[in-house]
Amino acid sequence: MTGAALAVVLGSAGLVAVGTPAAYAATPSDEAAKLPISTFGAMVVDNAHERVYVTDGRKSSGASQVWVYNFEGQRVGSLATDQPASGMALSADGATLNVSVSNRIVAFDTATQTKSGASYTPYDVECGRDVAVAGGKTWFTETPYTGSYCDRPDNAADLYGVKDTSFVNTGWSSQGRLRLEAGPEAPDRLVMGQAGAGNEANAFLTTFDASGETLVRGPQRRFADAEGKGALDLKDIAQSADGKRIAVADAAYGTRLLDAADLSDAPAAYQPLAEGAKASAVAFSGDGKYVARGAVASGSTSDLLIQPADPADGTTPIEFAFEGELDGSRVVPQGLGWAKDGSRLFAVTSDGGSSHWLHVIKPPAAQYDSRFSGTLSTTPAKPVVGEPLGIRGKLELDGPAPAEPVKVEAVRKDADGTTDVAAAKVAADGSFTVLDVPDRLGEATYTLRFLGDVTHRPAEDVTVTVDVAKAATAIELTAPAEATRAGGVEITGKLTGQGRALPSGISLKVTRTDRFGTTGELTSASVAADGTFKVRDLPSKRGRTVYAVSYEGDALHTGSSAEATVRVIS
Repeated sequence: MTGAALAVVLGSAGLVAVGTPAAYAATPSDEAAKLPISTFGAMVVDNAHERVYVTDGRKSSGASQVWVYNFEGQRVGSLATDQPASGMALSADGATLNVSVSNRIVAFDTATQTKSGASYTPYDVECGRDVAVAGGKTWFTETPYTGSYCDRPDNAADLYGVKDTSFVNTGWSSQGRLRLEAGPEAPDRLVMGQAGAGNEANAFLTTFDASGETLVRGPQRRFADAEGKGALDLKDIAQSADGKRIAVADAAYGTRLLDAADLSDAPAAYQPLAEGAKASAVAFSGDGKYVARGAVASGSTSDLLIQPADPADGTTPIEFAFEGELDGSRVVPQGLGWAKDGSRLFAVTSDGGSSHWLHVIKPPAAQYDSRFSGTLSTTPAKPVVGEPLGIRGKLELDGPAPAEPVKVEAVRKDADGTTDVAAAKVAADGSFTVLDVPDRLGEATYTLRFLGDVTHRPAEDVTVTVDVAKAATAIELTAPAEATRAGGVEITGKLTGQGRALPSGISLKVTRTDRFGTTGELTSASVAADGTFKVRDLPSKRGRTVYAVSYEGDALHTGSSAEATVRVIS
């Protein structure tokens, strides 16, 4: 796998860093537990009691249970239900877990793990429900069909509220399915989106003010353009820790980041997922630092990114590619949740079939500054085209030393535009050397970058400008000390050049100067592919004779010349 992010493959052999990332982050710990479910319904994180609840969401009748795990990924119990469980939501105070089973909403006391009540719902359904708590009230979706009809795009979908032990029809409905999201970040805001209605439906996203007795709809948005392209394929919804942003996992687009006030696109967007990956889940950490973005991807393509919640922060994400038989191969829709303090991310993965896993991922908790120190130097001091150029510098990292060497990225900007340069590994003392082979004459500016990692913030870019000159050439001559006019003179030689290979078909200028100072130009010498050539002459005068051979240079090489003196004795 290639790219600018740290990649981690989770397989039977454990965590293995792969690829050529721009920076290596400290490897976060990851524990995986095999879930006793064949399908996935929902996951809820209970921070007060450090528990994670998981349902299977199966579309059949019969007794079931909510599986309970601690924050270390160990199963610590279960909550029995007489029908399959799907959606869940915690009450605002965290004291009650509301669980949707096929024929009602069941309430469990989170402290005692016992059933505390039930609110009956209008239909006995197999399709499952989304459940959310906003405005101090419980809300749930309803799709009154069964079995294979659950995922039909023309299904009716309704939104209900719970009051005491009864349900209330809100009057809001659509086709397909409805996804709900609410949380402590905006306790009176309920976010609802249309899912599973097909591309032609131009699915909507909207928010409600749930602070009063009835829901009051706020902004709404559909995403297709005038040609019907770009429709939302909704998989998950999340609200940022400050309540100002809403993130949407859109399988057709990626991770959309919206302004919660009007659902317009946020000023800065997250970088695209890897090619071939389709967004499936999204979640913000409660401390506001991170966002986790899940995906469905194949092979070593990343299925999960953990990165700063602010898209303007250029810190390198941690990337995970789930491709092992013991870890799953993708993040399931709505399969991400954070501990409130950001110390743990819980991720549910599947193999695309009936096997599921719960991952407990612990990203490093602190970030430290980084900076380039001193000045950049180049070797050689005067670079030439086609020859290696080394740019030396030093990177300082605050905090603990990284577990793996980090790398410095570089780009070269010249008259041809901007070109990426191979990243350089940073030594333990912070020193590094970026290597490049400039291929154009003239001014070139190198910009060096450290994009940070999960424990270090990005460093401010540094630049150095060099003037790239022509590469040198040289001519070597081998001539006899003496010769005769009758036998003639034969001189052998070789033309060599630094940098790029010399062009083919070179002809060298040859002149002869006799002892009287008379200079004449001889037939030019042709240079062979290996740089060798010969000069043959029948001198007309005796005495000291000087032969000069010269190369005028080319677009990438300087000219050069050499002389040989021969004594003509008879």
